[in-house]
Amino acid sequence: MTQGIAATYDFRIPEGGGWAQATHCCTVEVDPDTGHVDITRYVVVEDCGTMINPAIVEGQIRGGVAQGIGGVLYEQCAYGADGQILTSTLLDYLLPTATEVPDIEIHHLESAPTHEVNFRGVGEGGAIGAPAALTNAIADAIGVIVTESHLPPSRVLELLGRIPPRVV
Repeated sequence: MTQGIAATYDFRIPEGGGWAQATHCCTVEVDPDTGHVDITRYVVVEDCGTMINPAIVEGQIRGGVAQGIGGVLYEQCAYGADGQILTSTLLDYLLPTATEVPDIEIHHLESAPTHEVNFRGVGEGGAIGAPAALTNAIADAIGVIVTESHLPPSRVLELLGRIPPRVV
């Protein structure tokens, strides 16, 4: 046997191309004294094709949105000067709980099939769309251009000029 790596693949672009499968939109209220972000409304309109089990589809969407919210408002790996991770337990690494994730309005579309099997992915959409929707809603609420996606209260206060930026 000779050494080396071999790979084969097959990819077919459906006629008519592809399209975005979901749109996310949210509104927020930001407390300028604390930097706390309150998500007042979150809406997802998605098209995953023919739904076999709508409850599973909606669970996938809600889970992805919760993951996206966590990435923006809570989660961050922190390391000490010696390179040791400081957020190694759930006491230190924050995750959103049921009290931080808002009700999520979900609306389903079902486009005409573009090929013989009418389904598209659904779970990853929340984790991809939620950070952008939430970050843009925060930027709109505070009237500042935001070029990053981790926005805990301390960073929101920095962006508002209420506290001096951290020196990293």
